[in-house]
Amino acid sequence: MTAPTHTPRNDDEIYDLIGIGFGPSNLSLAIAIEEAGLPIRVKFLEARPAFAWHPGMMIPGTDMQISFLKDLVSQRNPQSRYSFLNYLHKKGRMNAFINRKTFFPSRVEFNDYLGWVAGQFDCCDYDRNVCGIEPLGNAGAGGTVQTLCVTARDSAGAEHVYHARNLVIAPGGAPMLPPVCDGLRGDDRLFHSKDYMSRVVPALKAGDRIAVVGAGQSAAEIFADLAQRAEAPQVDLILRGSAMKPSDDSPFVNEIFAPEQTDRFHEMSESLRRGLLDELSGTNYAVVDEDLICAIYGMLYEQSVSGAGRLRLRSQTQVVGMSSEDAKLRVELRGRKARDTKLYDKVVFATGYSRKLDASVLHGLAPLCEATETRRDYRLSMKPGFRPAVFVQGYSESSHGLSDTLLSVLAQRSAEIVAALGTLVNEAQAIAAE
Repeated sequence: MTAPTHTPRNDDEIYDLIGIGFGPSNLSLAIAIEEAGLPIRVKFLEARPAFAWHPGMMIPGTDMQISFLKDLVSQRNPQSRYSFLNYLHKKGRMNAFINRKTFFPSRVEFNDYLGWVAGQFDCCDYDRNVCGIEPLGNAGAGGTVQTLCVTARDSAGAEHVYHARNLVIAPGGAPMLPPVCDGLRGDDRLFHSKDYMSRVVPALKAGDRIAVVGAGQSAAEIFADLAQRAEAPQVDLILRGSAMKPSDDSPFVNEIFAPEQTDRFHEMSESLRRGLLDELSGTNYAVVDEDLICAIYGMLYEQSVSGAGRLRLRSQTQVVGMSSEDAKLRVELRGRKARDTKLYDKVVFATGYSRKLDASVLHGLAPLCEATETRRDYRLSMKPGFRPAVFVQGYSESSHGLSDTLLSVLAQRSAEIVAALGTLVNEAQAIAAE
């Protein structure tokens, strides 16, 4: 592989670590690096113009599904000034939050907490969408790679080049739409749930007919929100299963999200891992908080009393075809006994996110990986001669467990990556002293 033309002139142009993305994972890592006093130059690159965490799902009245104690730092350092409790203290809301008698802040408040933390760091360049990662040098065939060239593009189209000795990749998942949407991608009547508050809500019109597709928390929250909107749209919630299923957050099951469970999961055979992921999928996938299920049931019950028919739950139904018909979307549905066709003004797919360590995430590093499954310290195994450490956050569910894509292990995972970085720094200093 030919080295990029942007070669750094001296060490001052090279960062010890570049982080791709500045969401909760890398934000937690930035805290851990600071609190460990690690003597390294760090730069994070974030595609958004400013800090934001799932802005399209900041639905009024929605709460977090995890305890506030699972913030960016408390499980690693409960005395940290970056804890959620200190955020409440600084904002003057400590007593009021206590009076709410809950472990679960609103999603809007938790986003404000994350933004409060992010605002205390100046190591992130925003409006930097990473479009290339290339080695400086040649790995394999006896060659060596010492540094990496990272290219990012801003919203005006200008390119910015950075160089790094090590990399941590945490861009978050890619929104996933099913194949049935392929012919309509880019259509302004078709949405992923990530754009609900930013694109769907502002475009609502009285009398809109809307389909929400999905059986998880996001689909349920969107359905419940649309049900109460002043525009009074007609809303169908379409799910393949026979009913919405409650998430299992009972104490023994929740122990799978404890940081120490990562060791146990990683030591299992591949077949045991797959079996456990299947067994425990009800804690995270295609499930809904029971209180929200009850609220939606209550809405549908009250509707049956009044005789209205604005809201409908279409269970055991699949979307098998979509096409454009005049100003509407024609949706073909396959139910238990027959097919049906409905016209909708808008269709929202709450179908989750894809997390694949492929060329869209690794860019030019993909051919240099010996495997796309990370080691226990979240580091990728690279080909001989490749010296930079490449860490990955949020892409290791198959090797590290269900908690890998969630907030539950942020603090501990950051501590482990910092420990690995500390070892690399010490080794580099020892080599330089020889």
